[in-house]
Order: sequence, then structure tokens, then C-alpha cells
Amino acid sequence: MSTWRFRDPWGVPHLRADDPLALAAEQGRVTAYDRAWQIEVERHRSQGTSAAFLGADALAWDRFARQVRLDDTARRCHTALDEATAEWVGAYVAGVNAGLAAGAARSPEFAATGLTPGRWEPWTPLAVWLGHHILFAGFPGKLWREHVAQRLGPGAVEAFATDGPSVAGSNGWLLAAERTGTGAALLAGDPHRFLEDPGVYQQIRLACPEYDVVGFAVPGVPGIAHFGHTGAVAWAITNAMADYQDVYAERLRRDGPRVRALGPDGWRPVHRHVETIEVAGAAPVEVEVLETDRGPVIAGGPDEATALSLRYPPRVRAELGFAALPELLRARTVADVDRALRHWVEPVNVVQAADTAGGLLHRVAGAVPVRHPDNGRRVVPAWEDRHTWRGWYAPMPRTEVVGRAVMANERGLAAPLGVEFAPPHRARRIAELLDGGRNWTAAQMAAVHTDTYLGSAGPLLAVLAGLTGLGPDAAALRDRLLRWDRRMATDSTDAADFATVRATVVRRIAAHPTLGVRGRSGQRAGVPRTCRSISAAPATGCSSTTRSTCRSRSAPRSSPRPSSASRVRPSPTTSSTDPPRRTCCAATRR
Repeated sequence: MSTWRFRDPWGVPHLRADDPLALAAEQGRVTAYDRAWQIEVERHRSQGTSAAFLGADALAWDRFARQVRLDDTARRCHTALDEATAEWVGAYVAGVNAGLAAGAARSPEFAATGLTPGRWEPWTPLAVWLGHHILFAGFPGKLWREHVAQRLGPGAVEAFATDGPSVAGSNGWLLAAERTGTGAALLAGDPHRFLEDPGVYQQIRLACPEYDVVGFAVPGVPGIAHFGHTGAVAWAITNAMADYQDVYAERLRRDGPRVRALGPDGWRPVHRHVETIEVAGAAPVEVEVLETDRGPVIAGGPDEATALSLRYPPRVRAELGFAALPELLRARTVADVDRALRHWVEPVNVVQAADTAGGLLHRVAGAVPVRHPDNGRRVVPAWEDRHTWRGWYAPMPRTEVVGRAVMANERGLAAPLGVEFAPPHRARRIAELLDGGRNWTAAQMAAVHTDTYLGSAGPLLAVLAGLTGLGPDAAALRDRLLRWDRRMATDSTDAADFATVRATVVRRIAAHPTLGVRGRSGQRAGVPRTCRSISAAPATGCSSTTRSTCRSRSAPRSSPRPSSASRVRPSPTTSSTDPPRRTCCAATRR
């Protein structure tokens, strides 16, 4: 069995193997070599063992990971995989295990923290994926809304909705052939993730006799899930902003060594066991892990007045959607992509795709439960039957693409599936730019990706315009910002000052005593302590405690960016001895 590896001038690995299993193993090996520290941190985060080498700062996340049962859920999902997908994931894991020692040897973080690279289990890629996305469905937002309602009253909740003007997010757009200058569709992806080093994505090319794909992989996960180009079809995603996780208020009581929870059918037994978290530089911490019929308890317990449980689809269905990943690699048409997405579960995404035969796709993929509307807005009582899940939304929303389609986390295609979405200004701005041009090419798409106009600035500037009684300096700043062109150019002093004012306003509101951010003891009030830690934790990539030490050992940091758009076009055939072709793929703008 032969494999072949080549790095292009930007350090991107191009891999070729005789079959998909050998290719998956090589992907695992090169990922372990390039991203050893990153993927080992993610493995430990999914297991709730990162505090053992990162210290007390990582304890809150580890406690949550144990309580929400991330690793156990990944095991369940792996057990339910079909045989072929499980074998493919296993080949990737074998490659990771083969490459970790060499990768760790060139990553100084291991020596700095005293961490020895461990061994990946067959389900670890699923656990890494779930760890990245457990916060994506917005259950921390429900905790925040509950906190606002408790402190300011239910009428104040909408004032803090994420549909408000200051929320950022990801973008994507699709132009049909008649809108381009090449006679082929154009697809662009612009994922906005936390600024991390290394990033949550890994540019890679995967080639074997069955397929030849370029795109973005998630380190620690086989295949190319979110942004890919097979030569004949390309796809890209944004977060659908769907609501598919519920938080339940639980009434728990101890019954000797056992715990019971009040549900719609009365008091029911609760799964209970105790785990110990090792903490570098501190004493071990015991965590009582509880799970009711709704889901794992993530805050509180039988000895406290309030407990909260989390119900989320992978835990309920024992399914993450990994069967879609090898099918996406084999896709040749949008129909193939569409068919692969029947498996998709987590996270819920809006997907766009285009192929060289003129096929276009714009749909939502994932699993969203059907339940009472109140479940989407707040913490709901576990003992009321009306809050029980009643099945799954089907079919998922889709729409025909006429000329162009835009996705920017807005209240659009996925509106029936969510509660709060990103404000519409990004989607409107992209549509405005696309409609203002003609005969688009992939190179011209850079103008849309790099557009600096801040459509969300209006509401805050309107507030500034109404301010009176300001001192000379403050009045001068206000007048200058009102004259500002609203472009966030890197050399714009006005843009920097606006960002400072906006951040200061947010911090002042968050610190206001009315919101109960800090109680008399100096502790934050309102939201349970564990859930405050969850809300503050990064949703993807390395934890905040590791960002300063996570460093990539692969591509040069000063390398040029690849193109930001995919041009769907026929690709030349290559023999097993040919060097990999250079193909343009959707890329992130950091």
C-alpha cells in the first residue's frame, strides 16, 4: 500500500493513497504531525481531562465536559456507526496514533506543560467534533435570557436578542452561471470563527482512485466536512442558528445512595456516578455526574434548590452524522451532496453547493426536534409533559436558487427552526454588492470578502447623535464618528474609536448592578456558576487557557492566502503518478 505526500508553497499538505482507508490513515498521520498540540488539547477537552496539565483555569470546562457526558456520547455515536464508516474513522485514528510522537517532538508545548501524547480511541474524532459544537445551538443564550428575565423582567429579554445590530457571524453566497463571466457557478464561503493560532480549520487535499478533494478539514476529524471541492461539485456552509438543544429545570431529591428526578410521569431514577478531575497545581476535584430522562445535569443538583439538565440530539439519537463525511468525498453532483446530507445531525447548517453540470443547492441540514415553542426561549420545567420532544422536523427547509443566494446566519431559510438569528445587515450588504456587479469571476469575489463597510454601526451612532451635555473632547469624538464612512479599514482611526466606544458600552451594560453581574460577595449572580463558565467558554478550537501556547508547526505564517471562492469547473484527470493539481477552494478570511 503506497501513499504520497506533497506540500505546496503555502505548506498545505496534498495526500494521495491507493484507497480511501490508506488515505484516511495518512490524513490522520499528517494532522498529528502538523497539529499535535492542538488535537491533543481537544482530545483532553472532550474527555474533561485538560486541567491535569493546564491547571485550574481549565477546570470549569472539564467539569462541564464530564457533566454533559461528551466522551460517553461520542462512544454511543461511534457504536451506532455503520461498519464502513467506523472502519474509515478507525483508519484515521490509527494514522493519528502513528504520527503523534513525531508531532509532539516538534511541539514545545508538550515539554512546557509536562504533557505526554496519549492514545486516541476509535471514538475520539467524534468526541472532538462534539466538543467543538456543543455550544453552537445556543443553550447558553437560554441561560442568559433566563438571567435577564429574572433581573429585569420578561419584557427586557428582547432588548438583548442576538438579532440586535452588533452580532457578527459567517457568510456564504452562490452565483448561478448566468451571473458569472465564466459560464460556471461561483460558490464562496467566509466562515468567521474565533481568532486562534492554529485555526479550527486545516487546508488539505485528499486524493485516491475514488476521489480527489480539496478543502477545509477540522483537525482531529477525518474527511472534509464544511468546505470542499471535488472537481465536479463544491459545497460551503454557515451556521443555521437553529435551536435544537433544550434546558430543563429539574427537581431532584436523594433517596439513600440514589437520586430521583420529577418528570411528567412522577419521580424517576437518575443515573448517578462520581468522577475525579485531576488539576495541575491543585487538589483533585470530584464531580457528581447525573442524568435524568431529559438529559445530563449541567448545573445544580439534589442538594441545591435548582438543577438544570441539557437535552441535545446526539445524546438522544446516538448520532452525529459522520456517515455523511465519506459520502461527501465521493460526491460528483449537488444531488450527491444533498443525498449525503441526509445523515447530517450536528451542528445544524445552511448548505450551498454547485456542480459543473449546472446543479445548485441551498438547504438546511441537521436534526431539530419538534417541541413546545417555549422550549426555544427559556428554561422549561422538566415535570410538564408539554415540553417533551415530539419527533423531528422533516423535511428540512430548502429553496431554489434563482440568480444568486446568500447565507449569513440571518432569519432566512432556517427561520422556522430557530429563535434568534444574526441581524440582516450582512446578508443585505452581500446581496447589494453581488447585484451591483456582473460577469463575476473568482478573483473578483475578493472584493466581497474584504468589504469593510459596517452595516451594524447605525443604531449606536443614532444614540450618539442624540447625546447632549458632552464635554469638548467627547463632543468632538461624537461629531467625528457621525462623519465616519462606517468602513472598518485597518488604518482608520475613526474605526478604531468606534470599536472602543462600542466595547465600552457593552462592558458598562454588563457590569451594571441592575443585571446582577456581581452580588454582594463579589460573585456573579443570577445564572448558575457552572453555566456562567459554559457561556464564557470558546465554542471552538483551543480553550482560552491555551490560545497563547497553541502554535502551528506546519505552514509558514506569512504565506499568501488562497482564493476565497470556488469556481465549479471540470478538472483534468490525473494518474496515480501525477503531482496533485492545484484547485481553487473556499477559504476563510481571518
